[in-house]
Amino acid sequence: MNMIKVSEQAKQKLSVLMSEEGFDVAKDYVRVGVQSGGCSGLTYQLKFDDNTLETDKVFEDNDVKIAVDKKSFLYLVGTTLEFSGGLNGKGFVFNNPNAQRTCGCGESFSL
Repeated sequence: MNMIKVSEQAKQKLSVLMSEEGFDVAKDYVRVGVQSGGCSGLTYQLKFDDNTLETDKVFEDNDVKIAVDKKSFLYLVGTTLEFSGGLNGKGFVFNNPNAQRTCGCGESFSL
Protein backbone atom coordinates (compact mmCIF):
# COMPACT_ATOMS: atom_id res chain seq x y z
CA MET A 1 0.00 0.00 0.00
CA ASN A 2 1.26 3.47 -0.81
CA MET A 3 1.63 5.57 2.29
CA ILE A 4 1.82 9.09 0.89
CA LYS A 5 2.59 9.82 -2.73
CA VAL A 6 4.25 12.98 -4.01
CA SER A 7 3.28 14.30 -7.44
CA GLU A 8 6.00 15.55 -9.79
CA GLN A 9 4.82 19.18 -9.44
CA ALA A 10 4.81 18.92 -5.64
CA LYS A 11 8.31 17.41 -5.70
CA GLN A 12 9.67 20.27 -7.80
CA LYS A 13 8.09 22.92 -5.56
CA LEU A 14 9.23 21.16 -2.37
CA SER A 15 12.76 21.00 -3.74
CA VAL A 16 12.82 24.77 -4.37
CA LEU A 17 11.24 25.67 -1.02
CA MET A 18 13.50 23.32 0.92
CA SER A 19 16.66 24.76 -0.60
CA GLU A 20 15.40 28.31 0.07
CA GLU A 21 15.03 27.40 3.74
CA GLY A 22 18.42 25.68 3.97
CA PHE A 23 17.18 22.10 3.67
CA ASP A 24 18.32 19.48 1.17
CA VAL A 25 15.60 17.44 -0.53
CA ALA A 26 18.11 14.60 -0.97
CA LYS A 27 18.66 14.12 2.77
CA ASP A 28 16.08 16.11 4.76
CA TYR A 29 12.42 15.34 5.39
CA VAL A 30 9.05 16.76 4.55
CA ARG A 31 7.04 16.39 7.74
CA VAL A 32 3.32 15.99 7.16
CA GLY A 33 0.64 15.64 9.78
CA VAL A 34 -2.85 16.51 10.87
CA GLN A 35 -4.12 18.44 13.86
CA SER A 36 -7.48 19.42 15.25
CA GLY A 37 -8.95 22.56 13.78
CA GLY A 38 -10.28 24.05 10.58
CA CYS A 39 -13.86 24.23 9.38
CA SER A 40 -14.18 20.46 8.90
CA GLY A 41 -12.45 19.26 12.07
CA LEU A 42 -8.87 18.42 11.05
CA THR A 43 -6.22 20.46 9.24
CA TYR A 44 -3.11 19.38 7.36
CA GLN A 45 0.38 20.39 8.37
CA LEU A 46 3.47 20.52 6.19
CA LYS A 47 6.95 21.58 7.24
CA PHE A 48 10.58 20.63 6.73
CA ASP A 49 12.76 18.75 9.20
CA ASP A 50 16.35 17.57 9.25
CA ASN A 51 15.72 14.64 11.56
CA THR A 52 13.03 12.22 12.60
CA LEU A 53 11.58 11.09 15.89
CA GLU A 54 11.51 7.52 17.15
CA THR A 55 7.71 7.50 16.79
CA ASP A 56 7.71 8.67 13.14
CA LYS A 57 6.77 6.58 10.16
CA VAL A 58 9.33 7.36 7.46
CA PHE A 59 9.12 6.55 3.77
CA GLU A 60 10.02 7.93 0.38
CA ASP A 61 8.13 8.66 -2.83
CA ASN A 62 9.39 10.36 -5.98
CA ASP A 63 12.78 10.96 -4.26
CA VAL A 64 11.13 12.92 -1.42
CA LYS A 65 11.63 11.65 2.13
CA ILE A 66 8.48 11.94 4.24
CA ALA A 67 8.13 11.77 8.02
CA VAL A 68 4.71 11.35 9.65
CA ASP A 69 3.87 10.97 13.32
CA LYS A 70 1.96 7.78 14.18
CA LYS A 71 -1.32 9.54 14.97
CA SER A 72 -1.39 11.51 11.70
CA PHE A 73 -0.33 8.46 9.70
CA LEU A 74 -3.71 6.80 10.21
CA TYR A 75 -5.45 9.78 8.60
CA LEU A 76 -3.01 10.14 5.72
CA VAL A 77 -2.56 6.60 4.36
CA GLY A 78 -3.07 6.68 0.59
CA THR A 79 -2.91 10.48 0.32
CA THR A 80 -1.19 12.18 -2.61
CA LEU A 81 0.58 15.48 -2.00
CA GLU A 82 0.04 17.68 -5.04
CA PHE A 83 0.86 21.26 -5.93
CA SER A 84 -1.59 23.55 -7.66
CA GLY A 85 -0.11 26.77 -9.03
CA GLY A 86 -1.63 29.47 -11.20
CA LEU A 87 -4.18 32.19 -10.49
CA ASN A 88 -6.54 30.03 -8.46
CA GLY A 89 -3.81 27.75 -7.22
CA LYS A 90 -4.07 26.67 -3.61
CA GLY A 91 -0.41 25.73 -3.25
CA PHE A 92 0.09 22.30 -1.73
CA VAL A 93 -3.03 20.13 -1.86
CA PHE A 94 -3.57 16.87 0.03
CA ASN A 95 -5.63 14.53 -2.15
CA ASN A 96 -6.88 12.29 0.64
CA PRO A 97 -9.11 9.31 -0.24
CA ASN A 98 -9.96 8.87 3.48
CA ALA A 99 -11.58 12.30 3.82
CA GLN A 100 -15.36 12.04 3.80
CA ARG A 101 -15.93 15.75 4.05
CA THR A 102 -13.66 18.59 3.04
CA CYS A 103 -14.12 22.32 3.26
CA GLY A 104 -14.07 24.74 0.34
CA CYS A 105 -10.51 25.84 1.03
CA GLY A 106 -9.23 22.24 0.91
CA GLU A 107 -7.20 22.76 4.07
CA SER A 108 -9.37 20.79 6.47
CA PHE A 109 -11.33 17.55 6.40
CA SER A 110 -13.18 15.01 8.51
CA LEU A 111 -13.37 11.24 8.51
